[in-house]
Amino acid sequence: MRGGRATLVANQLGGGTGCLGDALQDLAQAPLGQPARLDGWLDGWLTPLGKLWEYSPCMANRGFVLVTGASTGIGEACARRLDQEGFVVFAGVRRAEDAQRLRQQSPGLVPVMLDVTDAESIAQAVAAIDRRAGEAGLAGLVNNAGISVAGPLEYLSIDDLRRQFEVNVIGQIAVTQACLPLLRAATGRLVFIGSISGRMAAPVLGPYSASKFALAALCDALRAELLPWGLHVVLVEPGSVATPIWQKGLDEGEVMAASLSDVGRERYRHLIAAVRQAAAAEAKAGIPADRVADVVLRALAAPRPRTRYLVGTDAKARAWIALLPDRWRDALIRRALRLPAPAVSA
Repeated sequence: MRGGRATLVANQLGGGTGCLGDALQDLAQAPLGQPARLDGWLDGWLTPLGKLWEYSPCMANRGFVLVTGASTGIGEACARRLDQEGFVVFAGVRRAEDAQRLRQQSPGLVPVMLDVTDAESIAQAVAAIDRRAGEAGLAGLVNNAGISVAGPLEYLSIDDLRRQFEVNVIGQIAVTQACLPLLRAATGRLVFIGSISGRMAAPVLGPYSASKFALAALCDALRAELLPWGLHVVLVEPGSVATPIWQKGLDEGEVMAASLSDVGRERYRHLIAAVRQAAAAEAKAGIPADRVADVVLRALAAPRPRTRYLVGTDAKARAWIALLPDRWRDALIRRALRLPAPAVSA
């Protein structure tokens, strides 16, 4: 029996059905002329079930992981899921009350105060993680912290645009830079929570979409830069997810719309109302954050993770739409929002 392959399959089984899916994908991508690989996988499947517990990653500490933005939504779901799967999870939060709530609800979590836009906060959080993890380092970093800024770009405050990028882009890289020594120590993985909006921008949501486009580009560059050291960089791109970020964005959009001049409100009132209605509908129909957490677990546990994971049926559909010619895509967006036909230029 090829014990190494059997052990690998057992590890993947312990990681859940998502890891098993990656195992099967690896098998399907095996080079031709290597039948020994197939024998190894079959040996893994034939391992007596009673022995699988020896390899289950849930039986021991799977390593230390930092999840940013863990107070609500996707970040909280990821922190809880990874904690359940045997990781020691540092849950980055900005408020003491969120840290206390997480401790009470999930005693295994280790909340750390972390504001991704504050260099001192990042340094203190990483120092605390270093003291706890020591030479073991970080097995994973899940860059999830993010906000959504909405508004027509013609009238959007430049300060609001900067704030969008400070949190969703610059903050992600700042935390990554601070954590890389610990990630190198464990040959850990970097998982970024992007969005399908990073492939297809929507009107009024331009600031958020731009930040996710930028994050995708940085992931591509970072993946190539860290490849020589075996550090995997993964981008997770969810579609609509039922999280508080959309309501927060809608609330901020309401404030922004109210601050527009009479001319601005007249110009954009139909578009803003249409986008607000569509965003509310998407938030209501969004998939549970746990679905994203399952994919994050897969990205951290798979022997050979994908570079990108689309999460949700709508994300996969919009990924195809994003490939259409620009004018076609613009027409589809206009019809989806039920906007009037564009003016014909002279």
